[in-house]
Order: sequence, then structure tokens, then C-alpha cells
Amino acid sequence: MALALIVIPVVIRTTENMLALIPAGLREAAYALGTPKYKVVMSITLRAARAGVVTGILLAVARIAGETAPLLFTALSNQFWTSSLGEPMASLPVTIFKFAMSPYENWQKLAWAGVLIITVAVLGLNILARVLTRNK
Repeated sequence: MALALIVIPVVIRTTENMLALIPAGLREAAYALGTPKYKVVMSITLRAARAGVVTGILLAVARIAGETAPLLFTALSNQFWTSSLGEPMASLPVTIFKFAMSPYENWQKLAWAGVLIITVAVLGLNILARVLTRNK
């Protein structure tokens, strides 16, 4: 939850930059044809900026996947799964950090497995985004 708040500025700034790159003539042409403002925003502007908005979201997800320091201070690192936001909760980056700093070799191997899981998850999200946003 706290990490989502950290990346909101990244998503907003990327979206804002992509919306600014949309030519004003595209919007003006839609207005000249009598299109209502909400339809111009939803059908014209956001569709044209879709790839940039998805890129901003993917950058935010990749950043969340690797963040450990905020989790150390906010999630308080519980070993077990909990659904209550008021209690310490488990997170993969903190578990990777703990296992990597461990003197046990098998725990260090588990840390590398966790890194692989995060990397494959981010790669999978990137591939999914490419498939969903490709031009047809």
C-alpha cells in the first residue's frame, strides 16, 4: 500500500508528459466536428497516449518490485501472510534481503530464486502490456 503511494508521482508525470505530446490539432479537429469534451478525452487523447501511459505504469511496477528500503520502514517485515494493513506483513524484497545477508548457503540460493521470481514477473507484465497495447 505504501509503495503504491511512492510511485504515483512517476505515473502522473509520465502520463502528463504523454498527454502534452498529443498534437493540439487532433483535439481541435474533434471539437470542430462537435464531439463532446469527455469523448475527446476518452476516445482521442487517451487512445493516442495509451502507449506512454502503459509505459509509465510499467516503470512504476518495476520500481515497486525492487523497492526494499520503504518496506523495511512501513511493512515491518513479518514472515507470515496477513491481510490486515495494521499489522506487519511479508514482502518478497525484504525476504530476499534477509536471505541474502544470511550466513547459510541454502538461504542465499533461495534469495536468488526470489530475485528470479521478481524478474520473471516484471518481464511477464512487460510482455502482457506489449500484447494488450499493440496496434491492430
